Amino acid sequence: MADTSLLGQIKDFANRADPYPLYARLRQSPVSRQDDVGEPNGSSGDGAQGVWVAASHDAIMRLQNDPRLSVETQPPTKRPSTGNPVTDYLVNPIKNRITDRHQPFLFRDPPEHDRLRAATVRHFTPERVHRMRARSERLVAEMLDRKMGAGEIDVVDDLAYPLPVAVICELFGVPGGDETRFHDWSSQLATAVEPGVAVGEETRIENARTFDAISDYLTDLIAEKRRRPCDDLLSGLANQASPDGGRMGDFDLISTAILILVAGHETAVNLIGNAWLALMRHPRELERLRADPSRAPRVVEEVMRYDPPVQLVSRKTLGAIEIAGTTIPAGEALVLMLAAGNRDPAAFSEPDRFDPDRVGTRHLGFGGGLHYCVGAPLGRFEAEAALTALARRLKAPRLVEDPPPYRRPATLRGPEHLRIAVEGILD
Repeated sequence: MADTSLLGQIKDFANRADPYPLYARLRQSPVSRQDDVGEPNGSSGDGAQGVWVAASHDAIMRLQNDPRLSVETQPPTKRPSTGNPVTDYLVNPIKNRITDRHQPFLFRDPPEHDRLRAATVRHFTPERVHRMRARSERLVAEMLDRKMGAGEIDVVDDLAYPLPVAVICELFGVPGGDETRFHDWSSQLATAVEPGVAVGEETRIENARTFDAISDYLTDLIAEKRRRPCDDLLSGLANQASPDGGRMGDFDLISTAILILVAGHETAVNLIGNAWLALMRHPRELERLRADPSRAPRVVEEVMRYDPPVQLVSRKTLGAIEIAGTTIPAGEALVLMLAAGNRDPAAFSEPDRFDPDRVGTRHLGFGGGLHYCVGAPLGRFEAEAALTALARRLKAPRLVEDPPPYRRPATLRGPEHLRIAVEGILD
């Protein structure tokens, strides 16, 4: 009999620093029905609800390619009451309907998903992304230069957070002075865009304000890109002609831009933080990277398996699915526990060992199927630039706290701070 409390324990913030023993217990039943009670602070307000969880590598690989699964799992939008009758009974209901009809393509099924993703990929070109590799390296150098003479660095605050938002803003053609605003918006909207995490009323109100603020900003920026297009991603998306002669509508364009901003930023923050933490806990691998920077891609791929930035994703079943000796009925909520599948001993030899030289079975860190991460190449470049520079330039780095403090979400999981004591930062 499967332990039905495991998903609740995984969501419990007390287990954020090391959920992997819970994942191992969850894998004992490749597919199980769990009690989903949200986080123990009661933020969901819904009481216990049943949800199916796939935890084995094989089950997740099969399910993520199954057309009987839907990603349209977001609850209906409900902007909070303002006390103004015109806003509450006219303006907000219209805004709610627009938001629900124009979700980011991460939360949309074919054919709308395919249309919006194809339009995005058309301008997320290898040439454009590769230009950002050298730019990422220069940005990392500048960020570390600003810490010269310091005896301590917070890898999250000083590097992992500012780097991805600078890269995304440059890719989008966002004016440099607005990067700080995007940083704040991204951090707030991560609680709304990520699947599988319930939020309280106060957070929901702030999310609505933030979503409207970034939407207003992007509306003006899109108009500017149409008046004076440049060689950037947003100009391309705003002005491209679809096969039928039309353009991506503004609402879909805004939701796509928000998706790339939030997903591209928040996952990269966690990837860099999780990767540096793994290297600090495995000093031999840190020394090998310092001696041979060409190992960086191997390190990043192993981190994507060993401690991925996205730990789980939510789905729902459109039809009954038989898998691993179990039948999941139609209309059921389903969680694909990617991080559990990445430590499955049936798929990986010694799965709890950090081994950048590992070869063989594909990890689940970037998802798969229709929803394989569009920004995977960009995330890899950013992490490689950060890790090689940190390995080369930090003299005698030492963890100040282990485990470090973690961010609250169970889904987008990574350190909130990663303080490193150093004897100096080299040129």
